Amino acid sequence: MTEQTPCVYLVEDDDAVRDSLQMVLESVGLRAQAFASADLFLDAYTADLEGCLVLDIRMPGMNGMELQRRLTELNAILPIIFVTGHGDVPMAVEAMQQGALDFVQKPYREQELLDKINQALTLDKENRASLQHRQLILQYMKNLTPRECDVMELMVAGKANKVIAIDLEISQRTVEIHRARVMEKLHANSLAHLVRMYMVVESEI
Repeated sequence: MTEQTPCVYLVEDDDAVRDSLQMVLESVGLRAQAFASADLFLDAYTADLEGCLVLDIRMPGMNGMELQRRLTELNAILPIIFVTGHGDVPMAVEAMQQGALDFVQKPYREQELLDKINQALTLDKENRASLQHRQLILQYMKNLTPRECDVMELMVAGKANKVIAIDLEISQRTVEIHRARVMEKLHANSLAHLVRMYMVVESEI
């Protein structure tokens, strides 16, 4: 396996539980990396980590929810599955409200946890593909001139060339030229395609 292979990151202070779960994950072909504390994981964290995080709530030092908050501050997108004791369920529900994917109560069935982990790995893959797509669109849009950006926004708003020409006080022929350049630079094959691309990155424009 390469370093780019998605990994299940385990943060659990109980040595026996941590080692056992790591063995289970590796026995079904999943890459796993274990940490005995939230601080140790945070020290190893980088934004390019792919996979998911299986996180105990109650741990000495920084607890699971505190780690979740720190990762949120770092704009981390790793899906988090919390592992909780019975008394921690209200905390786990709160953690989900803060963006955690799911939680599993101890004692848990291995298959139940594996199912949730596989869902988390799929979600992470989809999130990263979406993020890469968004970054690519933004890169394309950086190639637009200010006037082409104006034309693009009016195109997305559904305005015809004649109306765009009037709004921008330019000729209709100039609008047609800008319009063609917008489509070319954004690699859009139709107006509907352009609209979808614009909607993906609208909040970042």
